[in-house]
Amino acid sequence: MVSEQEPAVTAYLGLGGNVGDPVASMAEALRALDARADCSVEAVSRLYRTPPWGKTDQAWFFNSAAAIRTTLAPQDLLDLCLSIERQMKRERLERWGPRTLDIDILAYGSLEINVDRLHVPHPRMQDRAFVLMPLMDVAPGFVFGGRSVESWLEDADRAGIEVADSRSDWWR
Repeated sequence: MVSEQEPAVTAYLGLGGNVGDPVASMAEALRALDARADCSVEAVSRLYRTPPWGKTDQAWFFNSAAAIRTTLAPQDLLDLCLSIERQMKRERLERWGPRTLDIDILAYGSLEINVDRLHVPHPRMQDRAFVLMPLMDVAPGFVFGGRSVESWLEDADRAGIEVADSRSDWWR
């Protein structure tokens, strides 16, 4: 439960992975976020199975999105997400390569942030159906880049993406 003493912001996270048991890793990450006093998981998307993007000679991914309420500052939320990735044995060996867990901050309220370590709204998410489809489940009306998630999704290539679990409580 988010402390009521600090103003809370809604942030959207994208989660994914394709090494080991990525579904268990994503579920554990969401439970870790929800167990904190400064974060509360408000909604989680269905679970999607998606073909690899960027580097295509690897296993398919599982992807999801979550809406969280947090009192953490954007950089502190990023640090928390990176810490959870490390706890799940995430290794950053190559761009777009295999991973046990990836947690991206897709958006943080209505802020636009462009600093070395953090760019929100997340760059290129408008081109990635594996991000937009789960985000559509939790925030269909969310607007970035002058368009809603639903509008961006109309133009995205959804080829090969399938629902792996239609329940929004798959992570519990």
